[in-house]
Amino acid sequence: MDSQCLFCRIVAGEIPADVVLETASTLAFRDISPQAPVHVLVVPKAHHRDLRALAEADSALAAELLEALGAVAALENLDHYRIVFNTGTEAGQSVFHVHGHVLGGRPLGWPPG
Repeated sequence: MDSQCLFCRIVAGEIPADVVLETASTLAFRDISPQAPVHVLVVPKAHHRDLRALAEADSALAAELLEALGAVAALENLDHYRIVFNTGTEAGQSVFHVHGHVLGGRPLGWPPG
């Protein structure tokens, strides 16, 4: 755990969140600034800076994260949805704890926005 990391603090229960799904290794919670009617963040409980760092350190946990993203889409009854990982500030990453966004509940055009 990184005591300065927002998502680590949410995982630790120090900051409240609207939890959608919790597994032994992941936590999914609603985004506080949703970009779609359904906007859920899914994080591994272990701290990894971004998707590349997670994949290099623990491919099994990366697979569990993907499973949790799919489970959230199913729980939210989404047939059509987008999963987004932002990596690096220029890609829009603002919290440096890997997290996937599950977005849905309305048509999502391309390019995203």
